[in-house]
Amino acid sequence: MRRQGVVLYGPPAAGKDTVTTALTQLRPQYGQFARLKVGSGKSTGYRMGTAEQLRELEAADGVVYANSRYGNTYVLDRPGLDAAFAAGVPVVHLGQVDGIRALIDGYPADWSLVLLWCPRQATAERSAGRGDSDTLARVAAWEATREDMDSHPGMVWDLTVDTTTTPPEEAARLIDRLVAGSSRAASAPGDQKGHA
Repeated sequence: MRRQGVVLYGPPAAGKDTVTTALTQLRPQYGQFARLKVGSGKSTGYRMGTAEQLRELEAADGVVYANSRYGNTYVLDRPGLDAAFAAGVPVVHLGQVDGIRALIDGYPADWSLVLLWCPRQATAERSAGRGDSDTLARVAAWEATREDMDSHPGMVWDLTVDTTTTPPEEAARLIDRLVAGSSRAASAPGDQKGHA
């Protein structure tokens, strides 16, 4: 059976953590992929690593994608993805289309691509509301996400969810249906994954 994973893309505070929590409550096989983080700050949801670990991964072709933001380096690594697929259906959070393409090209699986979106003002309000100390940086990252999308007009999403109008539980149900549909499509010869 083909491995299945979910990619959640969107600006800061679009609801990636909240929707992932709703997914794991809906079905326990879903689990947020904990990226390797080299740096400091928030450790929840990450596997904290060192610069030496990153160099070793790079030398062993173990880095699928890495990006730097907020003064840290965030890594999608092969060993981590292997472990996540062994545990169930990984939910990977990304904020760069290049990262999605690197993941799809560098780690073959049946990836369901989901765009979680919210307006700039929602990112600012949600970030301030949850007590982020770097709300201005997160609003700047919202702008960078918008520019990233605009510079990749050919990007096709399997599902787009406006998190200001769709509750997390409903978003989770939509994603679960998408994954279930791609599973059936993958088992039917000649069928191809559809795009919503």
